Amino acid sequence: MTSDHGDKNDDGDSGSGKNRGDSALTEQPRPVVCAHCGTTSPDPQPTWTCSVENGARHYFCDTCARANLRAIEGRLDSGWW
Repeated sequence: MTSDHGDKNDDGDSGSGKNRGDSALTEQPRPVVCAHCGTTSPDPQPTWTCSVENGARHYFCDTCARANLRAIEGRLDSGWW
């Protein structure tokens, strides 16, 4: 009796040795951009604020975060400030 699966592994990989997640490791990190003033940073900074609004992440630089601290703590969408 022969198998209908051919030479493929159980996960559907043909045994090439490449994992599907390998491309994620080779991608270059994208710079972080302040959603309010447009300031860019090559990496996320510890003083920046990350806010999730309507399912999307928004980053705010330390200057914009300090200037709008009450609105951020009040959980107002950034469109209001």
